[in-house]
Amino acid sequence: MPVDAHKDERLQDMIRELAARFLQAESNRTSLITVTNVTVFDKGKQATIYITVMPEDKEAMALDFAKRMRAEFRQYVLSHSKIGRIPFFNFALDLGEKTRQKLDVLSNLK
Repeated sequence: MPVDAHKDERLQDMIRELAARFLQAESNRTSLITVTNVTVFDKGKQATIYITVMPEDKEAMALDFAKRMRAEFRQYVLSHSKIGRIPFFNFALDLGEKTRQKLDVLSNLK
């Protein structure tokens, strides 16, 4: 594994853990927000944090909340990690995980 790929993987794991803790602490608990994946790109300058939300009808509200909290999350990362350059964070719904869950439900019906 190239050094950069290993570095990105460690950074992704750290951001995933920090995002999960931050969202759990800051959310109003009307929905369950789970961090499923993180993608780091542009040499660590940007990161997309993928989430799933239960119940599904709260997805838009939870995604809006996460996006509004980007500046606070950035400060959280600064104070809870030793990441040299903090990436720009974006939040997105994990549509791949959502599709996988639907396929699981459908396969269990047979």
